[in-house]
Amino acid sequence: MSAMRTEDAADGKSTANGGGVVCQEGGVTVLRPTDLSEMLAAGTKEVHEKAENTEFVKDFLRGRIRKELFKLGHVALYFTYSAMEEEMERNKEHPDLAALYFPHELHRWDALARDLQYFYGEDWQDQISLSPATQRYVERIQQIGRDQPALLVAHAYTRYMGDLSGGQVLRKVAQRAMKLPPTGEGLNFYQFDGIHSAKAFKQLYRSRMNELELDSHTKQKIVEEAVLAFQFNMEIFGELEEVGKSLQGDVLDAAPVHGAHGAHGEMQGDISQCPYYAGFTNFFCQYLFICLFIYLFIYISVY
Repeated sequence: MSAMRTEDAADGKSTANGGGVVCQEGGVTVLRPTDLSEMLAAGTKEVHEKAENTEFVKDFLRGRIRKELFKLGHVALYFTYSAMEEEMERNKEHPDLAALYFPHELHRWDALARDLQYFYGEDWQDQISLSPATQRYVERIQQIGRDQPALLVAHAYTRYMGDLSGGQVLRKVAQRAMKLPPTGEGLNFYQFDGIHSAKAFKQLYRSRMNELELDSHTKQKIVEEAVLAFQFNMEIFGELEEVGKSLQGDVLDAAPVHGAHGAHGEMQGDISQCPYYAGFTNFFCQYLFICLFIYLFIYISVY
């Protein structure tokens, strides 16, 4: 792990305390506007707000979840994460990705496979297929994995940071609404056994990302790719919404987790600030979040 340099604006001292470059002004940590995390927050603000104001998100937080859509959302997530993690694995030594390679802590493919087995049975792989919107998303991830690996940063950041933020609220809502086992079956996707403190890990991840030696052009391309990720996820939401119109009596009602703000408090963060909160809520709930998905999809305590 690379050390974080904390540079004091007053005396120029640097100390190693594990992450990325952060300026200290009067004892207060200040992120710079040229930091990639700050650029992502600003660059995706509009699309993030658009995604989080969908009916999918609102219904999910109310505890109104269609189990069939939740399952289909997991299917979309399975294919998306399979593609993303395959490309991350293939490019794990790339200078723009190596510092963000955390397979033990973050990878979701196996967890999603266990969830799908729970919902569909032993022959789950024979029952699922790529939807058109998910296919387009997967093809984009595969393309940049081959041609522009640095852009994988946008997808990994928005998805994983959302999983560790708003996704934790969605887990509680889904478990309550669908009366899933308290032992976690069907919700393995949200369980990060390799991470003891989500808050600390997110800080580490953002600092590692801000440390990447990227020129301004590449950073801007990553921001543009993050916006595109939101758009892909919203296309998936649209598909799920259409499927939902044909479902009869499949809505599971449950009281929201202490309301939106109460739920946020339980996770020590604001779900509306989750990178993929928007997508997550939509996708995952009305499907259930696809972190995405976008998770469904960017603003968490990460921002």
